[in-house]
Amino acid sequence: MKRLGTYFGWSAAVLLFAALPSVAGSITGNVKGPDGKPLMGIFVVAENSQNKMTVTVLSNAQGNYHINNLPAATYSVQISAVGYKSDPHDNVQLTSDQKLSCDFALQTAPVRWTDLTTYQITQLLPKTDKHDLSKRYQEPYFSTCMTSCHSLQHRVAPLSHDKDGWKVLIQYMSNTIMGGEGGGRMTDERADDFAEFLAAMFGPDSKKPASPADLPEYKKLVRTFSPESMNIAYVEYDFPPIKGQGPWSAVEDKDGMFWIPYYGRGNEVVRLNSKTAELTHFPLPFSKTAGIHSAVPAPDGTVWFTEAALGKFGHLNPATKEIVEYQNTPLPDGKPTGTHTIRVDEQGRVWTSGGPAITMFDPVTKQFSHFDLGNTYANVVGHNGDEWFTSFVFPGPIARVTKDGKLSKFYPPTKGKPQRLLVDENNIVWFSERGGNKLGRFDPKTEAFKEYDLPGPAASPYAIGMDRNKMIWYASHEQDTIGRFDPKTGDVIEYPYPHSEISMREFFMDSQGRMWYASSVNNKVGYWYINQ
Repeated sequence: MKRLGTYFGWSAAVLLFAALPSVAGSITGNVKGPDGKPLMGIFVVAENSQNKMTVTVLSNAQGNYHINNLPAATYSVQISAVGYKSDPHDNVQLTSDQKLSCDFALQTAPVRWTDLTTYQITQLLPKTDKHDLSKRYQEPYFSTCMTSCHSLQHRVAPLSHDKDGWKVLIQYMSNTIMGGEGGGRMTDERADDFAEFLAAMFGPDSKKPASPADLPEYKKLVRTFSPESMNIAYVEYDFPPIKGQGPWSAVEDKDGMFWIPYYGRGNEVVRLNSKTAELTHFPLPFSKTAGIHSAVPAPDGTVWFTEAALGKFGHLNPATKEIVEYQNTPLPDGKPTGTHTIRVDEQGRVWTSGGPAITMFDPVTKQFSHFDLGNTYANVVGHNGDEWFTSFVFPGPIARVTKDGKLSKFYPPTKGKPQRLLVDENNIVWFSERGGNKLGRFDPKTEAFKEYDLPGPAASPYAIGMDRNKMIWYASHEQDTIGRFDPKTGDVIEYPYPHSEISMREFFMDSQGRMWYASSVNNKVGYWYINQ
């Protein structure tokens, strides 16, 4: 694993802590393993009993942890670690400016299939005559369903169905979420085959061991981290669980509120007050699954969002709660266009990816324009007004639409599926290559690409963002880590995430320098900071 010897600068640290209470308490302590020795890398979670907001840190090489800047409240303090358990410290009363200590003596606990990373679970599941998930990118169902939206840990591993039971769930996902109206739905034959496989893995007659730790290969798949990887804290807000996927991203508006699209059957856009953890819901006026996939606030205080399952996008006025929907228009040849990721440029024009083309919508004239780029995915506004997109089909070009409406396509050296992207202050384009386990860099002036290999057996970068120190952060879809990449040196620090199946799709930096994310299957929205 590559390591980086420097951290956030002092100015960034001030910014990160500026939003936390000026007078606040702290909880510290020590974590010991079953042998009585200090244990590094154990997550310690302090949950505010009133608003359910949590702060999660890691124990260091000496087994010590510290959770600072906590507002006065009642807390539950507990550990979270694969293969370990300990009694929690409940009803911890913390007053302002108070320092409390909570120690933990750990015991061993069973490892569950739901604890694993996506990479681990694909390597450890038994093989069948027709399916081998260790070759996951050759598996059409796993590549389409599991790696695109979610993996096996939350939606599959906790359940036990026979073939018919799994087929009902597969057809629901195919018809209402993945396919949408006019989309490419899974054939009955493929659904039948996929259901048979899931029944063999997670059915009542499954032959897999109760715990993956019983397999001899398990220990080889447990990754270790450096001491500096322990210097991170996650602040997270709970979202009520729903059927289908949960919160998809979190973007700050001009008033410091955060806007979250609630995917699956949520059918609503949600506003989060990060100071109080209060959620305000703005539901659609119907129950049919819309697939709200992306939401961004506009400079005028309104919010634009996509309805991916219906090929529509919507416009919300939070003051009046009025929602106006727009159906994306078809292409000249009659092909329907989709809606995936949405952005608003400096002129107030609305850009959406999704389906066989890029769409630009002018809210003033109500006119649509389309640009030819198959299966568009990511969507970002450059600092010079250019619009940038990725295409999530082979060979995966990156596309630019200039202010004057000219479309250009550029092909990275690794032919595949560039996923998310960002544009830095010099208009250099950075993008994640999940299938290639790389980060990519593209200079529009020279049209030169450069790619960087990332650490780990399945780096699988998905979400990507840049902080105020020009460090690039990415979420590893299959390793349940976030990584910090230094563009000057190419060095990376990996940080473990406290939940299995990370499911982070977009990063947005707020006005205080904090990097925000959503973890949809964990029903969490939050940010992280360096916890020196």
